[in-house]
Amino acid sequence: MNFHRSLPVVLAAFGAPALALAQAAATTDAGQKAAAAAAVALERTPDLLEHLVDVVLAALHVPSDGSNTLTHYGIAAAFLLCGVLLRHVVTNIIFHYLKKLASKTETTLDDKLFPAMEAPTATFVMLLGIFASLKVLKLSENTDHYVALGSTVAFSAAIFWGLYRAFSAVLEHAHEVALEKQMGVAAFMPWIKKFLITVFVLVGILVTVQSLGYDVKAALGALGIGGLAFALAAQDTIANIFGSVVVATDQPFRIGETVTIGSHTGTVEDIGLRSTKIRKTDRSLVTVPNRTVANESIINLSRFTARRVEQVIGVAYDAHPQNLEGLVADIRRLIEADPAVNAPDTHVYFRDYGASSLDVWLVYVIKDADFAKHMQVRQRINFGIMRAVEARGLSFAFPTQTVHVASLPAMGAKA
Repeated sequence: MNFHRSLPVVLAAFGAPALALAQAAATTDAGQKAAAAAAVALERTPDLLEHLVDVVLAALHVPSDGSNTLTHYGIAAAFLLCGVLLRHVVTNIIFHYLKKLASKTETTLDDKLFPAMEAPTATFVMLLGIFASLKVLKLSENTDHYVALGSTVAFSAAIFWGLYRAFSAVLEHAHEVALEKQMGVAAFMPWIKKFLITVFVLVGILVTVQSLGYDVKAALGALGIGGLAFALAAQDTIANIFGSVVVATDQPFRIGETVTIGSHTGTVEDIGLRSTKIRKTDRSLVTVPNRTVANESIINLSRFTARRVEQVIGVAYDAHPQNLEGLVADIRRLIEADPAVNAPDTHVYFRDYGASSLDVWLVYVIKDADFAKHMQVRQRINFGIMRAVEARGLSFAFPTQTVHVASLPAMGAKA
């Protein structure tokens, strides 16, 4: 038989059945895709917990396939009991010791952190026992699939619960430290805490959804578009919020301090997310947007390290040079002898011939930056200068003018 001559006959014989099979495959293509997707969904690689259960079963020479036996149920009950006992050890022994140890340390962070982590850790340990006992039993593929999904959600929730409580404890401790040190960021800590926790919860949800096999890119894209629209609609509000962040970070002033912002001088009464409230010297209240605060030059009048005083004493022109020279020396000794003054920074000189006075220029620095004490020292020195001028027989000058009138010829004189 010639193979080459018989090949067309063979192909013709199988052509119709092949065509029929192709049409049948085309009609059932959707069903086959659905079945393949379901098979892929059910097919999964063993996780760490399942691997550990298989190791235990292999060590006990218990078959991991086939139907469930009394041995399988006994091992499952043992895993569940171990979870309960281990949870008791974690809560009543380990964390009891950690909390007792934390009470002996100087920081209060561990006093908040260990109690916050106790419940999530105990829950995580109990979940290990529950799902390990379920992994021992041979369930149907569909049930095993849902158990795997449940374990993913449960363990993710327990982990993020623990991280959430630890994060909250750290933020609470930071808030207490900011209040204790009177930091400007203390006023924003409740808002910062809410914002960070919201971001943390959203990230936890997205990570959990991603671990279940879902694509979160579309959700992230929607959030990006929504965030852009929100930013465009609330530009001024966002600018004020960022201004408040700048104020909280740089801390140019705190509540209760006296500042000058632009043309406004007064005491800071409140620092909010949108604006800063200043009580002016005339007791009126000014609300300044934080965007303006962040862009303006700020003079903090409550943060002087010392008080510098500069004055000019005008002495009358009839003063004798020796008396004026002695007055300059008297004023210098008077200022340097005052214990509230920093003596090396004292300068007293006969500086200028003024329009109506002989000007004695003096500069001194008061050590205490307190305004009331500064005024008391300044008053004390001013009285001393008055006594020194009087003791030298001199007098203070005041603006005067001398008018010289030229003599006129006699009225009856003739040319």
